[in-house]
Amino acid sequence: MTGNAQPMVHVVDDDDSVCRSLVSLLEEVGIPVATFASAEVFLKALRDDTRGCILLDVRMPGMSGLQLQQALRERDVTMPTIILTGHADVPMAVSAMSAGAAGFVEKPFHPQGLLDRIRDCLEADARQAAFQAERRQAKDSLARLSSREQEVLRRLVTGKPSKLIASALGISEKTVDVHRSNLMLKYRHALRCGTDAYLVPDPPRRGTDGTALPVTKDRVGANPRRPRITR
Repeated sequence: MTGNAQPMVHVVDDDDSVCRSLVSLLEEVGIPVATFASAEVFLKALRDDTRGCILLDVRMPGMSGLQLQQALRERDVTMPTIILTGHADVPMAVSAMSAGAAGFVEKPFHPQGLLDRIRDCLEADARQAAFQAERRQAKDSLARLSSREQEVLRRLVTGKPSKLIASALGISEKTVDVHRSNLMLKYRHALRCGTDAYLVPDPPRRGTDGTALPVTKDRVGANPRRPRITR
């Protein structure tokens, strides 16, 4: 996803009257909208940079809403999906939510309630788009690290202290601290981005005798299942 396309609501429903009603509602409040008469038509129009949210009918000729959900997951499409359903389709809508849908709305829908859900989904998609952009920037930044910086970083994110890193790489502990400091200064944004990237702590403060003082800085935005970088 590149995030270059205008975010909008993508209505996938074979009921023309429902599509017209949703277009009228969304255009009245200034939310861009596009309609698709089938799941197949939507998939053909889908681009890598398509953003926004999806209003999806579960029962359609050809590919069903649940099948479209599966196809979107296989293509790594992260746009939030709101299921549109008739009363008899509630069990199917529950199945769709179990498969990752953001929610479901029964027809006939309450306009304000639906708008509130749509706005929530658009905001969630905007956050996801920003996160993906940060991940791309992080990957680009980390790719520019020198081979030595990469060696140091790989050991830092496993929780190894500078002393052990220095021993493993055959360099001084002070040199490791210099690399750590450079990583922080040059790639702070990249190193804190994503569930697998960690904020590299500053080099340790040292006492007058040269021994390292305790470090209390915590990781930022790290995965709690991964070890914290410690001294």
